[in-house]
Amino acid sequence: MALLHEQIIELCQSLNLPVIANEWPAIAEKNVKEEGSYAELIYQLLKTELQGKQTRTRQAYLRLAGFPSTKTLEQFDFNFATNVPRKTIQNLSSLSFVHRCENLILLGPSGTGKTHLAIGLGHKAVEERMKTRFVTAADLMLQLATAKSQGKLQSYIQRSINNVKLLIIDEIGYLPFGREEANLFFNVIAKKYEKGSLILTSNLPFSQWPKAFADDQTLTAAMLDRLLHHSHVLQITGESYRLKDKKKSGIIFKENLE
Repeated sequence: MALLHEQIIELCQSLNLPVIANEWPAIAEKNVKEEGSYAELIYQLLKTELQGKQTRTRQAYLRLAGFPSTKTLEQFDFNFATNVPRKTIQNLSSLSFVHRCENLILLGPSGTGKTHLAIGLGHKAVEERMKTRFVTAADLMLQLATAKSQGKLQSYIQRSINNVKLLIIDEIGYLPFGREEANLFFNVIAKKYEKGSLILTSNLPFSQWPKAFADDQTLTAAMLDRLLHHSHVLQITGESYRLKDKKKSGIIFKENLE
């Protein structure tokens, strides 16, 4: 019996079935107790292996995503962020916009929940086993510039831009881009157009985006044309969630922020 057990494990390893290798004795014992059929036993073994594979895939995609922190939609404080439309976020959480290769653009002041919502939707995408990547605009520009200087720009774009279903770019407009950086960013938007989805966050209204892209009105207009063609735009207003406790305690006052 011990020899047969070892042979089963070896066969599972050869077939890349690690969950069945570990779980088959317990599943087989349960099947015997419940007087299940051979078909039911095979079904439970395969179902358990599939669940394990899906879990491993989600874990790999979570590492790939590179989220700076764990923020879920369930953790979002809609009671504080009363200007965020809960029903709209719930509809977006179905990820149908990602399946349709549409974009989501979150605009609003710092601290109003844009990044939290972007990461929360990103986590939903990972749960659905969609390749997702999170990056700040500044880090993306640094990575693009480095890849270009090393002659690896196309391979970087294929690996980190084209190969993901959902690309989240955070904090557009916090740091202005030079002309070369603006051109690189436009290249990213053009590559994703109608081939994948983008979630972008920015503290700037669209009218001020040219300032962030080397004051190039033509490039910015062409970029927004692609971004907004198939898109959802949420304008978020309100006070900073990060500063709410300090304001309540009197450490800072509203006039200090104006």
